[in-house]
Amino acid sequence: MILGKNIRRKFNDLEILKGVDIEIQQGEVVSIVGSSGAGKTTLLTILGTLDRPTSGEVFINNEAVFKLNDKKLAAFRNQNIGFVFQFHQLLPEFNALENICIPALIANKSKKESEKKALELLELLNLKDRASHKPSELSGGEQQRVAVARALINNPKVIFADEPSGNLDSTNAQELHQLFFKLRENFKQTFVIVTHNEELAKMADRKLMMRDGLIV
Repeated sequence: MILGKNIRRKFNDLEILKGVDIEIQQGEVVSIVGSSGAGKTTLLTILGTLDRPTSGEVFINNEAVFKLNDKKLAAFRNQNIGFVFQFHQLLPEFNALENICIPALIANKSKKESEKKALELLELLNLKDRASHKPSELSGGEQQRVAVARALINNPKVIFADEPSGNLDSTNAQELHQLFFKLRENFKQTFVIVTHNEELAKMADRKLMMRDGLIV
């Protein structure tokens, strides 16, 4: 599902990624761990096509993503990739249902179709009674589950999560971790998770350790 070859990323003279090779199978849950500054988030943003590498290649589902121009890459990202961040990044002026629908509406799906899928996801995540609540009216765990639903709305092939439970208490973190594996069973999606949470890292099918810009 994901193949990265000799990925390098420099910012001015500072080389963050020093030639990373990575291969992730369809339906695999992979955690990426390592100390702060190891390059984990930089790698995740490149694999997720949010940033381009200085050099190297990335293939997602056999598509050479960085050969696409910016417009085509944005469309590819919208249709194939979902993101869950540490800070849920929900838009405060929209309610839960509206926040979830945004990627679907960007993909030119109808409002009716988008809302139907969003309600199905809210039900799956035990949030149906929170559909009309704005983020400020939701608990931290609920906000993060809304963010997961938003990541799922376009049936992406890959979900990238950057410290997804970093802002949650231990109970909510545990529920979120189990949710990822439930989703994998239901939808056969591939998950790539950057985390400092050792428990989540161990639950993954494979744990990749990064140090000094390389997978070691």
